[in-house]
Amino acid sequence: MIESEHETVETEAEPARQLCWRGRGIGLAVLDTDDAELMHAWRSDPVAAHEIGFWPRSLSGLRERIERDRDDNDRDDFLVLLPDGTPVGHIALVDQALADGLAEVHLMLDPQHRGRGYGTDAVDALADLAFGELPMHRLQAVTHTTNTAALAVLAKSGFVHEGVRRSACLHRGQRHDVAVLSLLRHEWEALDRPRSWDV
Repeated sequence: MIESEHETVETEAEPARQLCWRGRGIGLAVLDTDDAELMHAWRSDPVAAHEIGFWPRSLSGLRERIERDRDDNDRDDFLVLLPDGTPVGHIALVDQALADGLAEVHLMLDPQHRGRGYGTDAVDALADLAFGELPMHRLQAVTHTTNTAALAVLAKSGFVHEGVRRSACLHRGQRHDVAVLSLLRHEWEALDRPRSWDV
């Protein structure tokens, strides 16, 4: 059960995970090297691979990347957990430039838990972290223009469609347009929803 941002999520099968942040229906725990297998399975999903535009890497390579990224001060990676401790996705705040107040949001959900609002909850929670605890002024998100699920999540979280980078991505032998969306601090402040510290 999620009770506060500093309490743990309990599960029967796994040891409790320490939450560092929470949202309306989810909690965020720092991504650990032991999460590599779970991330590998999600990244191997063909829908995710197509919509995000990457191909699966080896499990050992992913484990090394997670280990390396833990020491990167320009990014924060989190596992998205349900109140019962079930992991449903990964969300990250990357390319953080604190002096300019800029960062980019990355989100990937477990295929079995898509379409249930967890993506919106996770993006809202990460935005609250970025604007409420970090000196961010602008969050950016980038996705294929055909990734309607991601575009819907970002719109629900208040992100504004800025434009399209035409033919910016090569995937499956074809060029794809990429949508660029952003959320500015004053837009986040104007959102009529509870903040992570209020739920």
